[in-house]
Amino acid sequence: MDAPIRLATVADARALAELRYEFRASIAQPTEEREAFVARTERWMTDRLRVPGPWYCWVAEREDVIVGNLWMQLIEKVPNPIPEQECHAYITNVYVRPAARGGIGERLLEAAIATAREARVDAVILWPTEQSRSLYARHGFAVRGDLLEAVLDSERIVAPQREGGESVT
Repeated sequence: MDAPIRLATVADARALAELRYEFRASIAQPTEEREAFVARTERWMTDRLRVPGPWYCWVAEREDVIVGNLWMQLIEKVPNPIPEQECHAYITNVYVRPAARGGIGERLLEAAIATAREARVDAVILWPTEQSRSLYARHGFAVRGDLLEAVLDSERIVAPQREGGESVT
């Protein structure tokens, strides 16, 4: 069954907030009550979907129900006097309901990458799950040696570890 891909609108915020809860609750036990989280996230998403950029969200629908989404934020760089683009992109919250999997994630990613190319993005970053690594590798994503991360939240709950020490996020 086909699932058209389109940019999300403010009218999608509630469904996207519910999808976010479904996604993250499937990874770890929630510490926030579902309705409170959905209401808070709906407000956040509404604010970001109200105006074009720097946040974009693509959705996949089947029978008028959102079955998958991908969020991307454009991040400005400081102006550069060398031949290097002045924008990065951050992809996050890529999720397709299990019953709808089988190509939708690929199409969502292709839509985001096309927009990133149009925006003349220098590099796209993301934090993959173990299951999504092959999808991203097919699209040119690789582990880089020049990107560092400092986790500043000392109270952060560490995600469960998979064999090999990789986090499930």
